[in-house]
Order: sequence, then structure tokens, then C-alpha cells
Amino acid sequence: MKWTPIVLILAACALAQKPPKPPKPGLYAIIKTEFGDMRAILYEKDTPVSVRTFVNLAQGIQPFRDPEGKIVRRRYYDNTTFFRIVPGSAIQAGSPTGKAAYNCGFAIKDEMLPGYQFRSGSLAIANTGEPNSGSCQFFITAGPMPSWNMKYAIFGQVVEGLDVLEKLMRVPAHGEDPVNPPKLISVTIDRVGPEPAVKPPKK
Repeated sequence: MKWTPIVLILAACALAQKPPKPPKPGLYAIIKTEFGDMRAILYEKDTPVSVRTFVNLAQGIQPFRDPEGKIVRRRYYDNTTFFRIVPGSAIQAGSPTGKAAYNCGFAIKDEMLPGYQFRSGSLAIANTGEPNSGSCQFFITAGPMPSWNMKYAIFGQVVEGLDVLEKLMRVPAHGEDPVNPPKLISVTIDRVGPEPAVKPPKK
């Protein structure tokens, strides 16, 4: 049996293709958008308050104030939008009214860590500029933002779907307001491997 050149080339390509690496153990957020999905690992050990708040909002556990002023408990991020696009810098989500001024009724403490620097795909908690003013809104950066380091709590990193982030960044906008705000369809949480061990309290 003779092998044709085309068959040999296809066989070589098949051998050269490596199977995708399984995700490393950790807590992940799958951010489903109208342009595709982004998968982000969450820094649950280093920014526990930020991650817990984000996860609880995504899963409908964290109570919040809805646009009508009622305290409710439901999946917060589903069927919302990326309402702000800072050209070349970041996209922002987490407001059911599509306005940054929306107040969801609570605030969390800052968790800025010098070891985490902004880069493409960094997830961070939005704030008002005042200490401990973050809550339900978050943003994802398109690249390094040195002037933002230690001003916002970075709580995760996109590990799959950076091409989706690029598509979102290219949505037409007037200033920072997208003409047609891209849809944030849902945020789901996925754990790979066991939960991290909890250190016993000191006696």
C-alpha cells in the first residue's frame, strides 16, 4: 500500500496537534456573551470577599437592591449588558439599568494586592473612587493599565476567550457608551478539582 503525499501530510498534522490541556484546579466563571464565551479563573484564595460576592451574585445567593428599590435575591448578571466600553482599555458590566451610577444596595471592602497587575483579560471590581466602594459591577481590561494598579481589586483572569473580549472591545460606541450594548447572557460558576483546604483556626 502506497501513501500519497496528501495522506502523509494529513497524518503528520494529526500527530502534530496536541490535545487541549485540561484546566488546572480552581474556581472558574463562564461569562456567556452574544459574541461567545469567556472563561476566567477566580482568585478565591487571595481576594475572597470579591470572589464570594461575584459568585453569590451570579448564583442568586447575594441579596441586592433592584432598580425598583426592592431587596431581592436572584441571578444578578443574567440578561444584562456590557454597558460601558472604554476604548482600548476595558469593558464594564453589572448594572441592570445600564448606568454606572446604579446602586445595588451594598459595598465590599477593597482587596488590592501589589502582586496582581492589570493585563489583557484581568477581571476587577468597579468602584466609585472612594475606599471600600466596590459592589456588583465589574470590568475586564483589554491590556496593561499601570495607572489602575492598586486602585481596583483584581479578582480573576480570563484564560479562554480573549478573542471574544477583542470582539466586545470593537463594538461601536459614542465615547464610552456602546450604540447597541452587547448582551451579557449569563455568568455560571464551575469548580475544577476539590475545594481548597481550609486552615484550622489557631488555638
